[in-house]
Order: sequence, then structure tokens, then C-alpha cells
Amino acid sequence: MLCRRLAAGPTTVDEIREIVPGAGDVSATVAAIVADVIARGDVAVSEYTERFDEAPAPPVRVSAAELAAALAELDPAVRAGLEVAIANVAAVGWGGAREPRDIELAQGHHIVLREIPVARAAVYVPGGRAPYPSTVVMGVVTARAAGVEQVVVCTPPPVDKTLLAACALAGVDEVYRIGGAQAIAALARGTATVARVDVIVGPGNLYVQEAKRLVSDRVGIDSFAGPSDLFVLFDAGDAGSIRLIALDLLAQAEHGRATAVIAATADAALLDALEADLGMLERAHGADSEAICVLVELASLEQGLELANAYAPEHLELIGPGAEGLAAGVRNAGALFVGWPSATAFGDYVAGSNHVLPTAGAARFASGLTPAHFRRQMSEVRISPEALPALIGAGTAIAEAEGFRLHAESMRARVPNIEDNPER
Repeated sequence: MLCRRLAAGPTTVDEIREIVPGAGDVSATVAAIVADVIARGDVAVSEYTERFDEAPAPPVRVSAAELAAALAELDPAVRAGLEVAIANVAAVGWGGAREPRDIELAQGHHIVLREIPVARAAVYVPGGRAPYPSTVVMGVVTARAAGVEQVVVCTPPPVDKTLLAACALAGVDEVYRIGGAQAIAALARGTATVARVDVIVGPGNLYVQEAKRLVSDRVGIDSFAGPSDLFVLFDAGDAGSIRLIALDLLAQAEHGRATAVIAATADAALLDALEADLGMLERAHGADSEAICVLVELASLEQGLELANAYAPEHLELIGPGAEGLAAGVRNAGALFVGWPSATAFGDYVAGSNHVLPTAGAARFASGLTPAHFRRQMSEVRISPEALPALIGAGTAIAEAEGFRLHAESMRARVPNIEDNPER
């Protein structure tokens, strides 16, 4: 992994973004797949599975017996780890699910804000480089904490047994051996085998993300996820801390091509030491990453905070006394990790925070996966007779100003003898 050195300045964020290769345009291909699945259902799904996964299409739905067998064969240490992850993600998820709130307004009426979970949600779990049982945990457990009744998983064949065991542990209702754009189309519109869902979440390649965007008029989605990234702002000068930072950068680089790992500090000597450690560790572990590495020399740590907020990384680490003291100033990050014990890798697995996070700068306006992605708010309006005079006066004035005479009449008819806007 070759690292590029930059001096921080007004254009640094743009320079880093330009280094990361473009995703390319797959919209026409994805649109054709989605249209074909809508038209031909399971037949199209099976054909695309055979074409893209290079194997005869297995039964689309994984049986309960297969899930039970996978769980029975699971390595006890892996099971224990998954159980810790499930418990911690559930605890954080329950903390984010809000109870109804009853709000009394000045006119004497009440609005009850109710958050209602969707009935059915899907978690897409990518295949490819490795199985991702951790993504099963992040998506399924958060949906359960939100109160979703039915949670399904879609993942490309062949499906790893550890992933199936994670589905069994997390209490997944249905597992489907489908990947790519065809999986998203089947989930969004339904087929004879796959019942449609209300929300689709989870990471995936460009085809999966484009398909999620394309069907977002029919289902809720979490976000359009791009390549992963990590930004480390640090001022720790001892060899141990530099080694930890190097390991964190290389760990994130395992996500592969177009992943961006960035480290920034105000001390050029620390950057030299970090660059040397990166090379040594990469050789020692036989790693050959295609990730993008950028080392940034800052005029000050405060400039680094400005840079991090402008870049809006998926993951942001603050290491060292000076950097950690800036935590309260972080505004834009998918997840923030403060202090040398708080490795991003813990967040990927067992810390309890969610690893489905906004990428490509979307942390400026989006959050990581939470129960809110599976819930929607509904207002329950209860107007008392005592509140009517003030509300009729105010409401009819606005309605008539907009030219909606029957809106005004609808309100006024609640108290036929009232004068318009008695408080005027």
C-alpha cells in the first residue's frame, strides 16, 4: 500500500476525494435487471444467480434445518463472540427506540407522537471477499430492537455456514440465497418465493447500491454505501501508539480497492514513523492492499479537526491527548472512536455501535444504521372542544389566504356559531 503525503490546505479534501477511483455508471445494467425481475420473478432471479454467481442456482430459500445444522456446527469461540456482539448491539438499539410522547399545546390540545416499526425488513449481506456474519448482527439485531415483526436476510450463494449460524442466533425469519441487483428487486417488489419487504438495509457492491436507489420509491433504504474509509487524527508520539495507528489503518485497508485510509498530525516526524511502520507491518503480514493511503501534515490539530469535519469520514479515530481533547468539536463522522483502546475494529464487531455507516462524505447529513431506519413517526391528533375556538380562528385565516375555502369550512363547522378568529 503506497501512501501519498499531503500538506493540509483549503483543497485537501478535494485532493483526497480525487485519489479514490470513481465507482462507474451501472445504472442501465441495474435498471434492466430490476425490470426483468419485476416481469419474470423467480425465473429471472434464478437465471441471474447462475450467471453472476457462476453456479447452478440452489433453492432460493434456506431451510430451517440448514440453519439449525449450521448453528450446531459453529465453533464455540465464534458463537461466544457473536453472542457478545448480539447482546451489545441489542442494548444500544433498544436505547435508540423511543416510546410515544404526549405533547400538550398552548391551545389546550394534545399531539401524541408514535413511532411505529415497519412490518417486514430485509438485511442484505454481501458475499465476495469473505462471509460477513457481523453484518447479519448489525442489521438484524437493530431491526429487532426497532420492533420489526419479520426480518429476512438476502446473501449471494454459496452461503457460508458461519453466516447461516449467525442468522439462526440473531433470530432471522427467512434467509434467501440471492445476491446482486436481482436480490434487491425481488425484495422490493416480491416474487412467488420472496415476499416483498418495507425496508432494505445493508452494504453491497455498486450494483446492489444502485438497485437500492432505483427501488427507493417502493421501499425504505438506509443509504447509498460506497467504499469504506478511516480518518485518524493523532498526536501520540510513542512507538506503541504509532504501531496501533498503523494496525488500524491496515485493518481498514482489508476492505480492499478504493478504501481510503487517512492519518493526519501536526508533527512530520510522527508521519515518518507511521509510514515506516505501515510498510514493515504490511510486509510482515503479507498484505498487498489496493486501498488508498494518504498521510497529511497539519499546521495544527485544530486544522485537522476542520479537515475531518469537512471530509466527514465513515470512521474517525482521535488518538493522543491533544486529539482526544477535540472530540466535542466533531460534527461529521459516521462513528467516532476516542483514545488508543478504541480501535475501529471493535466497532466492526462487538462494541455495540453499528458498522453500517454513511460513506463518501454522507456523514454530513446521514447517520449509521439505527432503529429509526426501521420505524416511522405518526402523529395522533386529539383536539379538545376547549381548544377549538383558538385553532379555528388561526386555521381558517391561513386556509382562506391560500384559497382553500372548504378547508376553512371543515374547521369552522366544528363549532357552527363561532366567529372567525375571535382573538383578532
